[in-house]
Amino acid sequence: MRRSIATVCLSGSLEEKLTAAAAAGFDGVEIFEPDLVVSDSSPEEIRALADRLGLSIDLYQPFRDFEGVTPDLLEANLRRARTRFEVMRRLGADTILVCSNVGTATIDSDQVSADQLHRLGDLAASYGIRVAYEALAWGTYVDDYRHSWRIVERVDHEAVGVCLDSFHILSRGHDPAAIEDIPGEKIFFVQLADAPALSMDVLSWSRHHRLFPGEGAFDLGRFVVHLARAGYDGPLSLEVFNDTFRQTDTRRTAEHALRSLVWLEDRAARLLGPTDSLSRIADVDVPTGLDYVEIKAEDTSGVEVMLDQLGLVFRGKHRTKSVRLWSAGQARIVLNEEHARDLEPHVAGVGFQVRDAAATSERARDLAVRPAARRTHAGEQRLSGFVAPSGLEVFLNGRSAGGAEPFWAEEFEHGHVASDSGVASVDHVNLAHSWEAHDEAVLFYTSVLGLEAPSATEIAGPQGLVRSQVMSNANGSVRIPMNVAPAGQTRFPEHVALRCDDVAAVARHARERGLRPLPVPANYYDDLRARFDLADDVLERLRSNDLLYDRDDRGEFRHFYTPRIGRVFFEVVERVDGYDGYGADSAPTRLAAQARLDRLVAPRSTSA
Repeated sequence: MRRSIATVCLSGSLEEKLTAAAAAGFDGVEIFEPDLVVSDSSPEEIRALADRLGLSIDLYQPFRDFEGVTPDLLEANLRRARTRFEVMRRLGADTILVCSNVGTATIDSDQVSADQLHRLGDLAASYGIRVAYEALAWGTYVDDYRHSWRIVERVDHEAVGVCLDSFHILSRGHDPAAIEDIPGEKIFFVQLADAPALSMDVLSWSRHHRLFPGEGAFDLGRFVVHLARAGYDGPLSLEVFNDTFRQTDTRRTAEHALRSLVWLEDRAARLLGPTDSLSRIADVDVPTGLDYVEIKAEDTSGVEVMLDQLGLVFRGKHRTKSVRLWSAGQARIVLNEEHARDLEPHVAGVGFQVRDAAATSERARDLAVRPAARRTHAGEQRLSGFVAPSGLEVFLNGRSAGGAEPFWAEEFEHGHVASDSGVASVDHVNLAHSWEAHDEAVLFYTSVLGLEAPSATEIAGPQGLVRSQVMSNANGSVRIPMNVAPAGQTRFPEHVALRCDDVAAVARHARERGLRPLPVPANYYDDLRARFDLADDVLERLRSNDLLYDRDDRGEFRHFYTPRIGRVFFEVVERVDGYDGYGADSAPTRLAAQARLDRLVAPRSTSA
């Protein structure tokens, strides 16, 4: 199917929107009427620009409040429609979106609405234009696509069909299966949008919180399958009203949008089975584990001291690069000082273990993800990589050494032999994204790597609410919590969580080697006593090691944090039995403690 996007999805002028859509690879656009109204380019100039860019103008929208009205108002509406059709003829658009009446409908009669739409169809046909009638989720009398189709059946006009919008259908909980009862040739247009599961009025939900496919809670794959089975062969078009996208870089949002549509086609094609109407891309290869975490800075010596205190072992310096490897168990931390002038310590890369790195790389290319290029010398393992929306570099390792260390670790020399320090693996890597990049990052990890994205949670912190969403594989061997930094926080910290079987022992060992964990206030332990009725000796063990604690119906969670260096800090965690969370109730305590410590050490260059 052809791919289209509504100009309302993008920021900037109409000319900038068209240019970005073409550069991203879209076939066509829906022109949102206000975008044309405020443009100083004539319809003819916009048409010529679209032609030069190779874009078709698939829809002009919206035309509101037409049907279900009194006879005198109908005549006024037809005059209004005639002026729109004149503009469309100049623009080169042949389909107009007519929304079910919200503001002026006073006659609740399908036959009246059908008769009035028939007259509109006659007028539209005289201009070579088609009318796509859409049921708005908040329409006065027509708010269900099945109802709009019954009216269109009554209209019985070759120039009048339906427009199906996934948001208006799925937000109301309507079953999309009845799409298959509509003849494909009478589905004139399709608009697609995802959305988070929210409890709010549907109009506000629609106007501010739509998302691109793959970023919300709607089953858009099934929705497209129903379209294909109905025989629809027109454009799949994105219509996403979202406050974030209307403020972000136009080209980047267009690229993000196309990626979502490519992912959706692939998803639907896999559900439908062999078909010529939907495009498939390379198979997803969900990561089986974390290969390494890379921390980059001009000077990583402070991070090295902290890793040593936590029990990791220096495994050597890379034979051709200013890169050093530290490890314990299956946890590998790469410290990179290459091309890092003036950079403070930050999480710069994550390596994933996959079964087939070539297949995952092909999928990333199909989704137009930017590759990450790094110089590799002769005899060194070449890892496929690409760049996540935050700038994080993601690399894939499809070669293992039968459960032992990866082959690339052999490129590090003059280090020490690994020893058992209690740290077993990397439990999770907590990343931060700006508010404008978060939804794009969710799509990246789900579409490229096949990670799962449960609903986001919100955590109160000293600088405001922190939105957090965990990306993971099915068995939890890959966990990537992603935090949205509060507004104005440009250096929101990130951290690496190390997993062990006895966190108290690791904490004691770290103290003996000079580490001072993030201090936890006494009030926190009074709260634990009230919440969990812990024994005095248990509370004392927690307090003496600055350990935080959580418990659910499956198990327990004990953990501590280090102070941060630059934008990085570490967490050491112990999961008992089936505990699968992250101690979210303790997060405000950690955030407040970090803020206090930051104020105390602000003059030091190693902390912020």
